[in-house]
Amino acid sequence: MGAQASSVDGVHVIVVGGGFGGIAAAQQLKSRGLNFTLIDMRDAFHHNVAALRASVQPGFAQRTFIPYADTFGHSFVQGRVDRVDTDRQTVVLQGGTEIQYSHLILCTGTDGSFPGKFNTEASYQTAVQTYEDFVTQVQAAGSVLVVGGGSTGVELAAEIKTEYPDKKVVLIHSRIGLADPELLPSVRQQAKDVLLEKGVELLLGQKVLNLSELQLNVTCRNMLVTTDKGDNLSTDLIICCTGLKVNSAAYASSFSGCLADNGALKVNDHLQVDGFSNVFAVGDCTDVKEPKMAYHAGLHATVAVSNIVNSLSRKPLTSYHTGNITMLLAMGRDDGVGQFNGLKLPRCVVALGKSRDLLLWKSWREMQQKQP
Repeated sequence: MGAQASSVDGVHVIVVGGGFGGIAAAQQLKSRGLNFTLIDMRDAFHHNVAALRASVQPGFAQRTFIPYADTFGHSFVQGRVDRVDTDRQTVVLQGGTEIQYSHLILCTGTDGSFPGKFNTEASYQTAVQTYEDFVTQVQAAGSVLVVGGGSTGVELAAEIKTEYPDKKVVLIHSRIGLADPELLPSVRQQAKDVLLEKGVELLLGQKVLNLSELQLNVTCRNMLVTTDKGDNLSTDLIICCTGLKVNSAAYASSFSGCLADNGALKVNDHLQVDGFSNVFAVGDCTDVKEPKMAYHAGLHATVAVSNIVNSLSRKPLTSYHTGNITMLLAMGRDDGVGQFNGLKLPRCVVALGKSRDLLLWKSWREMQQKQP
């Protein structure tokens, strides 16, 4: 099982999770001729940077899922990891299948609410159809309430208002500041300005009191929403963009002594999991103190694979260092805000660099497939 004949006897790297970090690691292992297996519960990579566009624009979702097997062949295994047996160096899948490893790279990412995340066992066709079905719910709604004003909520509100300018869109957020707190204050203010320019109504410093009683992601006319400030509003569709959590189910029982409070894996500067020289963590499931972004996951993957190669040839290991924050928010296909290396960018630059295509070209190129 794995890639073509390995150039290094006895080496078999298992990559758990086929998100941005996982496919970057798998491609680098493939290019270096190392035997590997990539495991994911879906049969297609999800370019979730474009998930919000796919939730409002008909026909877009098919561009956001890229089949693993077409890129990795028999080196890809579809399945859900039940646990890792570190004593036997074996990954155990649900159903009992066991795969042995010499090195392990954990790239399980974060989990959260649909449509921003789609961490579900599903075929390519089912995944695409799930987003197309959601588009019909958005189209049927006269008014939409987006709950949560972090980066996902901000981007989604902008996407809806851009695609459907006549719809009433309200964004409610428990804090006053919008988007990621690690962004420059001027960039966060710019995000607020763009939303207001597009006609999004903002309810800041408020929480929805009766969210658990309301139906999410399904259009239902005139649902009554109550806030903790005593305000009432009526809406046809409620979309929740809160509650991101580390996806630790695959490893929590096996690495219980290496977990941060939020379930992330504690790693050293070489991205090795505490206490394990042959186990690496990449992307959102690490406790590296930086924003959880696809860009960073790719950088982590390079360090992890380089260190596997370095360890085999007894060379010094590479360290990962965080830098100044680069973050771009796509606010519909025609606008965006962000910063590069800690410096604020003009909105037109973000729109051209990210918002128009949402970096889809990059993932299709990395997967060496042609975009439909």
